[in-house]
Amino acid sequence: MDASSPGNPTDASRPTGAGRSRTPALDLIRTVVDPGTWHCWDEPVGVTTDDPAYRADLLAARERTGLDESVVTGEGRVRGRRVAVVACEFRFLAGSIGVAAGERLVRAVERATAERLPLLAAPASGGTRMQEGTVAFLQMVKVAAAITDHKAAGLPYLVHLRHPTTGGVLASWGSLGHLTSAEPGALIGFLGPRVHEALYGEEFPPGVQLAENLLAHGLVDAVLTAEQLPGVVGRALAVLCDDDRSDDRSDDRSGVRSGVRSGEHHVTTGPFGAPSAVPSAAESIRRSRDPQRPGVRELLDAAATHLTLLSGTGAGERDPGLLLALARVGGTPCVVLGHDRGSRHDGCRATGTTGVPAAGQALGPAGLRAARRGMRIAAELGLPLLTVVDTAGAALSREAEEGGLAGEIARCLADLVTLPAPTLCLLLGQGAGGAALALLPADRVVAARHAWLSPLPPEGASAILYRTTDRADEVAARQGVRSADLLAHGIVDLVVEEPDGGAVSAVSPTSPASAASAASAAAESPATGDFLPRLGALLGAEMTALRAREQGERLADRRARYRRIGLGS
Repeated sequence: MDASSPGNPTDASRPTGAGRSRTPALDLIRTVVDPGTWHCWDEPVGVTTDDPAYRADLLAARERTGLDESVVTGEGRVRGRRVAVVACEFRFLAGSIGVAAGERLVRAVERATAERLPLLAAPASGGTRMQEGTVAFLQMVKVAAAITDHKAAGLPYLVHLRHPTTGGVLASWGSLGHLTSAEPGALIGFLGPRVHEALYGEEFPPGVQLAENLLAHGLVDAVLTAEQLPGVVGRALAVLCDDDRSDDRSDDRSGVRSGVRSGEHHVTTGPFGAPSAVPSAAESIRRSRDPQRPGVRELLDAAATHLTLLSGTGAGERDPGLLLALARVGGTPCVVLGHDRGSRHDGCRATGTTGVPAAGQALGPAGLRAARRGMRIAAELGLPLLTVVDTAGAALSREAEEGGLAGEIARCLADLVTLPAPTLCLLLGQGAGGAALALLPADRVVAARHAWLSPLPPEGASAILYRTTDRADEVAARQGVRSADLLAHGIVDLVVEEPDGGAVSAVSPTSPASAASAASAAAESPATGDFLPRLGALLGAEMTALRAREQGERLADRRARYRRIGLGS
């Protein structure tokens, strides 16, 4: 199942295509780090084995590669940022990990942690070194422990899986990244095809362990060449490291500042900045279902920089109804997760069983598990979490029920209510049912004027109450689903006017400073095309204000706000 040596070839040493070449570790490092910045950390290791065959293999590997072990460690700069790097050299006994290589890895990870450096790992390995037996096998435990400590210190860990990565390496430090990419066409899997064939007498299904298939199934986030890697690493670390090194301060270009103190939810509604008339529930629901209405992707296109999309749960599931990304929104680094209605230009539209127009994909349990992955990244790295609610509802299917949909909604609620990271929710459009509620709990909630929130699509509520969908408008009005109603009940903290041929402005029950800044922004920018950039700037300012608060106070206020909803003041 794991690697040994050229003298005892491993399954992973067999190329996936004729004449396929592998990039040596040092060549990869030179491609990724800025020129002239690489500094190797490795201390020399001797050959101590008493096994003459193994000793000969080690000496031959050293002669062939110019390296003394299968792992190279050190540091360099990627787009000007100090980054620790660990990489396998596959030509050295199939990149296998023995005691010396395992100890080198652990020392490098510990040094990166002590010096508070982000860590980039580039494995290419058959796994455990068979010549060293069980003691080599156990090296994976201490490597995984060291990486866990690195992440617990709030430091980013990125992984680039190279051809091939199998066995214990994939099953330990190869699968723990905050972000994971893979080399095009790379063989990546736990059990190699040759071992499978030897053990079970049949060929392993082709294509299953290819990088591109793993991307489709939410096991890796991207398939990247070595030349693409520096740009992606640099962009991701501009968010994950959050040290204001970004040269794009898009929060400074609009002048919008919230200044709102989270935790204050005194409901005293009042207009400012000449908002439009409060629409009816039926009008807002109609507007929210317009296929031309912008969704989370359009918001990010207009208001985010350093965008890095992630794919699925990282554990074998992917749901097109959930977008997960790293970005700077309004200049503020954050993790973004939102309901993805699809591009408004692709004609994506579906109809549910009640005849309700639905934008994008219904959200299933895999999407909620991907959302929880985003929550974990935010918590581990101390980044704000921005959730974007825009859904016609959760998936209604046998697969969703058997996949544990209700349980995943419950776990999302539990995670969000207790998440240590600052949280901001944008209610952007439709907010139907448990799929909406699962992403709602937050320190602050901002709503677009025509956004709404309801236990079910109004047609569904009408069917329950009256056995017909014909009274949906009446039911929606009575349930108080509009943004104005949500504001009055303390469910929403801020309502942002939408561009009905006018300017973007806002309504807040809590902050004259917020009112003044938004009114000023409205006066400065009458163009409706500025709506999404200015909304992004507002969100960035809100997240910055949340980060300035003491964590314990912020968490207590979050719990309190949901305790008092519906109880009055």
